[in-house]
Amino acid sequence: MDARVSFSLDALGPAPAEPRDELLRQATVASELGSEFVASVLSAAYLQLERAPRLAALIDRWPHDPRASAMALRLNAGIHALARQGRIASLNDLFAGRSDDFLVAVADAFRWGEATLLAWMDHPTQTNEVARSGAFMAALMLLAQEQGMPFELNEIGASAGLNLMLDRYDHRLGGCRAGTPGSPVVIAPEWRGAAPLVAPVTIAAARGVDLRPLRLDDPLARERLQSYVWADDTMRALRLGHAITLAESDPPQVDRDHAAAWLERRLAAPQPAGTCRVVLHSMVLQYLPADERAAVEATIAAAGGRAGRDAPLALIGFEWDRARTEVRLELTCWNGRSAMPLPRLLARCHAYGAWIDWQG
Repeated sequence: MDARVSFSLDALGPAPAEPRDELLRQATVASELGSEFVASVLSAAYLQLERAPRLAALIDRWPHDPRASAMALRLNAGIHALARQGRIASLNDLFAGRSDDFLVAVADAFRWGEATLLAWMDHPTQTNEVARSGAFMAALMLLAQEQGMPFELNEIGASAGLNLMLDRYDHRLGGCRAGTPGSPVVIAPEWRGAAPLVAPVTIAAARGVDLRPLRLDDPLARERLQSYVWADDTMRALRLGHAITLAESDPPQVDRDHAAAWLERRLAAPQPAGTCRVVLHSMVLQYLPADERAAVEATIAAAGGRAGRDAPLALIGFEWDRARTEVRLELTCWNGRSAMPLPRLLARCHAYGAWIDWQG
């Protein structure tokens, strides 16, 4: 914990196994990912939860898996949104660095902002982390060297579609450059392992789908994205702002639909010969109901069975492993040579793209 904080997770002692414990688990994760501020906010939220009776009741009766539905991150984003509004003095002072009293600030947020927080809890997470496109670009460079074709990108859980614009970003990956040099959006993760293979990446088409896509011309949508950025990560916030500005002139295309139904239509459409069709997803599988996830996997496998040397299909996933111990970048490619190709582990990654440990 930050030395400024007057309590610690260790001091909280054991607690019953209940949904609100997810606040403590996510606090530990935030600390491990380098955000002591978010860890302190969530720890204070755990201690002050009874200040917001309706919110406490909602969390205690949480109808989903608290981890898979990112319950704690929804609450953290809602508290950040309240701070950005500037209506609660103690919370505003905390987020502006003028105070270090997390307990008072969060208590005031619960007391005066409960209705706002309830609304945030009802909405799925919308991070659309731009830095994850660095992992996608590294995978696409490898795929470009193997296939030698332009790509048609299809992203499920695309949110606002910012990662569909990855060719417009300036990627600096393990000493290699890709994308658009000089772009205001610079993707430069800490690189571990061997340098990635370098090959030109040409995006012929890009489209995404989301159950609740965010329109970047909507101020409320932009505010939602900014609030999901952790408050002490100024570089993430700046990078997101640049990406949003870049999208204004040519916004990405994101449809509103269920992932499985949309993907079935997209993969059934004729595929131009000499184009590699790619399905992308990052941190979305955990949010899909089991039946829809199974339908997505079956649709991709069926399309892979139809793929050929001149019209290959690839799947690039940036997801937690099933034990939620690490984030893995994996690539699977169908090109008619194998009916059931195995996914290749290309990298282990920071959840928000801050570092990439290249295995490929």
